[in-house]
Amino acid sequence: MTYEEFNAFCASLPATTFVEQWGGAQVWKVGGKVFAIGGWGDDQPGFTFKTSELSYEILKEQPGLRPAPYLASRGMKWIQDYAQPGLSDDDLKDYLRQSHLIVSQGLSKKKQRELGLIEA
Repeated sequence: MTYEEFNAFCASLPATTFVEQWGGAQVWKVGGKVFAIGGWGDDQPGFTFKTSELSYEILKEQPGLRPAPYLASRGMKWIQDYAQPGLSDDDLKDYLRQSHLIVSQGLSKKKQRELGLIEA
């Protein structure tokens, strides 16, 4: 997946916002909370996303994937797809959707309603 494809996909998810921060990383948020990051300096595109506990345990051992630098070292369940073979584009999209959902569900019900993520 290219950064252009990553950004287009993240933009298609409900109630998302984009910002460049942390030295040019492409950061996607829902309700002001990060759910996906593109970048962080390696030669090959890198994509970072939040996971469930189970997915984290499975993915952290896969070739091309690792616990996300900075985030996972603080006990958070974030994975970085940073090298080949990594995830297929379809699998990466599935994990980005899940990350968006996990972060969305962590927002207050009021915020979820304001963003149109749940019905009033």
